[in-house]
Amino acid sequence: MSSAAPPRARYSDVFAVPAFRVVLGGFSLMLISDTVKMLALSVLVYASTGSPLLAAVAYVSGFLPQVLGGTFFLALADRWRPRRLMAGYDLVRAAVVIVLALGVLPPATAMLLVFAASTFAPVAQAARAALTADLLTGDAYVLGRSLFSVVSGAMQVLGAAVGGLLITATGPYGALWVAAAACVASAVLSRWGLPDFAPRTVPAHGTIKATWQVNASLLRTPAIRRLLLAQWLPSSLAVGAEGVVVPYTASLGRESAAGLLLAAAAAGMLLGDLVIARFVAPAGRERLTPWLAVLLGAPLIAYIGNPGLIVAAALLTVATFGSAYQLGLARRFLEAVPSDRLGQAFGLANTGIMVAQGLAVAGAGALAEVVPPGVAIAVAGACSAVAALALHRTLRPQSVEGLTADRQVGPMAG
Repeated sequence: MSSAAPPRARYSDVFAVPAFRVVLGGFSLMLISDTVKMLALSVLVYASTGSPLLAAVAYVSGFLPQVLGGTFFLALADRWRPRRLMAGYDLVRAAVVIVLALGVLPPATAMLLVFAASTFAPVAQAARAALTADLLTGDAYVLGRSLFSVVSGAMQVLGAAVGGLLITATGPYGALWVAAAACVASAVLSRWGLPDFAPRTVPAHGTIKATWQVNASLLRTPAIRRLLLAQWLPSSLAVGAEGVVVPYTASLGRESAAGLLLAAAAAGMLLGDLVIARFVAPAGRERLTPWLAVLLGAPLIAYIGNPGLIVAAALLTVATFGSAYQLGLARRFLEAVPSDRLGQAFGLANTGIMVAQGLAVAGAGALAEVVPPGVAIAVAGACSAVAALALHRTLRPQSVEGLTADRQVGPMAG
């Protein structure tokens, strides 16, 4: 496997692949439908219970179980045909949303239903990521990855706006019917718009056993483990700072301005992905990786001075621009992973990020109980920057030279 960066691609090369357009379109519909669904469910739970805590739990009930799916079911991403898996999961999501829209379930049961269905979300996400690697090669794959990040931020913002308008215009049940239609549309798009790739591997053990064994094997491989840590730690520790945005704006006497800071963070992330992917050549992108990773946390240290709203927003925008460091790792991670375990490897990377982000947000929130919110954000930023510096050898391009040797670890269990 060559360690040289591939020739530069353009977004036009990426969009020229019809099946990728289908994958990206289905991903957009999935994000919008999920955002509208969780917003409507939160409104319904709050209306039924009057509890802010239960409303918050309802809003995240579709995300928490993904850790379970990543722990027990990821092997399915390589065992099932990706087209069938992605379309089938969309239909499951549609069925769940239709049940919610019928209004026949009490709040607790509705949350449990969403929780159960969302357990399989990481499997579908892993299949989508692996299919993208099948459809795009070289630098086109890296640009495709950047588009998922851009669309993710844009569609979540759009989904929240659309959800709010729908709830105002049609009520939460009407919004849920629209979300169900988006799920069905995504399923139709996947079923009739994607090629029918064969499974990557043949089952040798049960799904749970295979998931544990392959996850363990991936983590035991030095090159893969280092690249996973590089994806998990700097970004997740920086996200911990976002968990303290509401207390921080409250400390400024501007509670309602939390949305401005979160929007600034999203804008920086989108801008970073677009600029680094579009205007920086592949080799330059990989040379910038360690410095972008440090940038992700370093500006947040300035929060120790309790900056005003405008400066705070600017610092967040600059910091999250650094999230584009992930683009410099995309090719190396793809080359380090055995092709027959690609789906599970992507699923493990996504699950690890979710776990690490949850822990980082909880840690920053706990710290903000005993120190000012600005100090908690500064500590989160400092931890992110230190992690990036500690991982410098992995983040720099030279680290790819060892991937070929590390990759030959023998057949994986499962």
